Amino acid sequence: MKPYELNEMIIDDDFASEEYVTVEFSYNQKEYSITFKKADLEIINSWVFENGTSLPVNLSEEMVELIREDIKKRI
Repeated sequence: MKPYELNEMIIDDDFASEEYVTVEFSYNQKEYSITFKKADLEIINSWVFENGTSLPVNLSEEMVELIREDIKKRI
């Protein structure tokens, strides 16, 4: 069982130079967002949403890998 719940995935493919994938997910009763480059799934940025604001967040490499695998299956 996954430790997170994927809520939404957006693929931005209208950019001239790069394509991006943004996933929004719930984990430990908090909402998160990570944006990856679509080509190699390198992290561009990651955020946690708390108290009406967004803050940068560092997730464990294990969590990031689980999300990458989930994205690969959906693309």
